[in-house]
Amino acid sequence: MTLIKSISGIRGTIGGNVGDNLTPIDAVKFAAAYGTWLKEEYKHRDGQLKVVIGRDARISGPMIQELVVNTLVGLGFHVVDLGLSTTPTVEVAVPLEHAEGGIILTASHNPKQWNALKLLNHKGEFISGADGTKILEIAEAESFDFAEVDDLGKVTINQAYIDLHIDEILALPLVDAKAIEKANFKVVVDGVNSSGGIAIPLLLERLGVDVVKLYCEPNGEFPHNPEPLKEHLTDICELVVKERADFGVVVDPDVDRLAFISNDGEMFGEEYTLVACADYVLSRTPGNTVSNMSSTRALKDITEKHGGTYEASAVGEVNVVELMKKNNAIIGGEGNGGIIYPELHYGRDALVGVALFLTYLADIGGTVKELRDSYPSYFMSKQKIQLTPELDVDAVLKAMEEKYENEDITTIDGVKIDFAENWVHLRKSNTEPIIRIYTEAKSQASADDLAKKIMGEIKEIANI
Repeated sequence: MTLIKSISGIRGTIGGNVGDNLTPIDAVKFAAAYGTWLKEEYKHRDGQLKVVIGRDARISGPMIQELVVNTLVGLGFHVVDLGLSTTPTVEVAVPLEHAEGGIILTASHNPKQWNALKLLNHKGEFISGADGTKILEIAEAESFDFAEVDDLGKVTINQAYIDLHIDEILALPLVDAKAIEKANFKVVVDGVNSSGGIAIPLLLERLGVDVVKLYCEPNGEFPHNPEPLKEHLTDICELVVKERADFGVVVDPDVDRLAFISNDGEMFGEEYTLVACADYVLSRTPGNTVSNMSSTRALKDITEKHGGTYEASAVGEVNVVELMKKNNAIIGGEGNGGIIYPELHYGRDALVGVALFLTYLADIGGTVKELRDSYPSYFMSKQKIQLTPELDVDAVLKAMEEKYENEDITTIDGVKIDFAENWVHLRKSNTEPIIRIYTEAKSQASADDLAKKIMGEIKEIANI
């Protein structure tokens, strides 16, 4: 059982002891810290401050939502309660509501015993590291000043925002609903029994797509590990072939990660979700792209094919968004299937990814497998090394940097070594004594061999 406090929010397992798990008291304390921070940020503003709240379909969601909503009411906030929603929907709703902030109650791809509070600013974007640190300090000090009875907040329930989010997507210039409807697509959707089982079929139906639903009952009983990886997706892979569907769509519980299943029942590749969407966007609106340092090199290849510039950020959505703004990137995201399309908003959004992908398919014709085969093929290996708590991880990474000083080295987030044909990215965990080792090469064997070689060198340096 675990409670993890970080600059991006608080997440943990339900039940257990206060301070060790995500208990009701921890949820209230952290919601109060966030509300207190917002009140300080907007102390110059007259009138009631507003926060948008939405949740995924986790079993603990209604309980955590009631605690968080009423804590904010106790601080004097006007809460707009979206109920069952998605992470990108809440992000879209915050600026539309002219709210000062938002909270998404979701543990993303974690199993059902987990939940979390993810915190947004007034733009509907994740708060900065500096702001996250302030909130943690407020929570630690428990310096809360609740409203008197006449100043208590109020709650407005608004369950229309998934439809409004879809309206915003359909209004995008690069989403061609008529072309999609004309193509007569058939798509299987795995909503992992969360809010994606509501949102993705609604989007597809409005685009005239024939939808086959799999695990789309939003009851929080995840039928498989909710992280959209190949080993968890046997059922949809089989159903796509059985239904003779054009492809399959898989999302995580809060609908910010997106994976496709090709028409032959094989994974399109989570890393290639962003590659395909970027290929389409860049073909219509040339520009720059950004992904994090642990994402596939294929995005760089596609960007340069269209005459743009690719940049890599430190891992983390906040870091990707910051670099996208700096470099005027027109699309970006993360290799875990996270599409960030600024024309809509600066946040990972599986719904806009689906709409862009469908438009591209309708435009170019052919099958999803043929599209995947047209891209450069790279293969990744994702490993980790368990270290002893007393080991100086920074010193180990520094030694690896020095060992490969004649290669193309980046150190903004651990150590990334770019070789001519492959790369390796070494990062330390913020919560446990491990080093993560990500490699990419032009064959799975090469990626695995590189990871094995690097792991051996680290163990030799660390004397483990």
